[in-house]
Amino acid sequence: MATEIRVPTLGESVTEATIARWMKSVGDTIATDEAIVELETDKVSIEVPAPAAGTLDEIVVKEGETVEVGALLGMIAAGGSASKAKAETKQSGEASSGSSENQEATMAGGKIVEVNVPSAGESVTEAEVGEIFKKVGDAVKTDEALLELETDKAAQEVMSPVDGVITEMVVTTGDEVAVGALLLRIEQGATASAAAPKADKPAEAAPAAKKDEDGGRPAAPSAQKMMTEKGIKASDVAGSGKGGQVLKGDVIAAIEGGSSSARTEAPKAARPASPAEDEVREERVKMTRLRQTIARRLKDAQDSAAMLTTFNEVDMTAVMELRKKYKELFEKKHGVKLGFMGFFTKAVTHALKEIPAVNAEIDGTDIIYKNFCHIGVAVGTDRGLVVPVVRDADQMSIAEVEKEIGRLGLAARDGKLSMADMQGGTFTISNGGVYGSLMSTPILNAPQSGILGMHKIQERPMVVGGQIVVRPMMYLALSYDHRIVDGKEAVTFLVRIKDVLEDPERLVLDL
Repeated sequence: MATEIRVPTLGESVTEATIARWMKSVGDTIATDEAIVELETDKVSIEVPAPAAGTLDEIVVKEGETVEVGALLGMIAAGGSASKAKAETKQSGEASSGSSENQEATMAGGKIVEVNVPSAGESVTEAEVGEIFKKVGDAVKTDEALLELETDKAAQEVMSPVDGVITEMVVTTGDEVAVGALLLRIEQGATASAAAPKADKPAEAAPAAKKDEDGGRPAAPSAQKMMTEKGIKASDVAGSGKGGQVLKGDVIAAIEGGSSSARTEAPKAARPASPAEDEVREERVKMTRLRQTIARRLKDAQDSAAMLTTFNEVDMTAVMELRKKYKELFEKKHGVKLGFMGFFTKAVTHALKEIPAVNAEIDGTDIIYKNFCHIGVAVGTDRGLVVPVVRDADQMSIAEVEKEIGRLGLAARDGKLSMADMQGGTFTISNGGVYGSLMSTPILNAPQSGILGMHKIQERPMVVGGQIVVRPMMYLALSYDHRIVDGKEAVTFLVRIKDVLEDPERLVLDL
């Protein structure tokens, strides 16, 4: 049995590494955890330990080459069977496929296709297994959804690369897996009845994760890797996953809490224990990766930015009358309803051109001015808040903006946003008014320097030309990073948005 050597998770934002040197040659005997290859990233050098004892059977990536996290580096043959493994590889006529998403191997019953965790975009190195749509023994078609992976940015479905039957399911719902990790195996071309006997056989093709000493579920791959690196036993960590599974966060908590030497009965919690009569009526649910990331990013924004909020109010009469006058004609011509977001997005891009600091970000001691407007639109979903981006909104018409916002909103609610849909935003708009919010102080979407909060339109008495009249008014809130945006600029920015919305002809005349 051969064991794969793959590029491990290298830390947040690190997605690739360069092979610095191989410490072993093909045919060399290797002990478990012995350093076998050195990798260099833009931040650190790291030695990759051998995942199993045996003989170095194959080196897939040469020194000096750059590979992604999860890519195949080489193979270890069990015991001294390197030459035998080589011979079998030549006879089968198949070569390792390197860092491809789906690895193929030839096994006794036919061609077995391995389905691995795909790359999920820049800075995403791990995912959590969500709903699994298929089970061992099920027949699948090419491009049929097999399971769902949830990252800290989005959820995505993993599709079958071939027609066949699932012979092995390596993961279960709730597992944390690294990019490139094995998810399941499919026997290509098999039918359900032909593959049924194989489904009952225990999996032998890949080394299983170590189970904890209490006989519970095996630790998540990322947790097992960290425990191996830190020399921590699974029995020393309290697992918070399903069935007591040890997750990466549990290992981190054990390290930070100094509890690696003794197992606790329950995960450490910052809150005091509830009274017994209340505890039985409580439900503890693990936060999704998306929710954990939302919490972390929002708190980081508060900790790192000098955040301040300024307010104004806008009379929505002109926009509402314009919308009422042309909404039927607009929808008939463009196939999309005329909403308020098109006006607000265009008003924002208009103001960003005049006050470029609000469209900039800080990088160390540098300020990066963005000569384009990629507007993030906050969308609430049952999974949490996501912020898809309308790219180059300043170059779009109101109709084009409405169409793109409609597409992104639908994709967000269906869990089908791609990583490209959520990257690169320079400014964000959050519309709490759809939920009835009258006023709020939105938190920055780091590393952006500004976010506009829209609110509920409410009729209020206003003084116009010396007369008290009832007008549909909306409070606007601009939260900004005071390190880069001065108060005068922030106030001016909000006034420009107010001016444009109260007199929409300014958009046409670029005033």
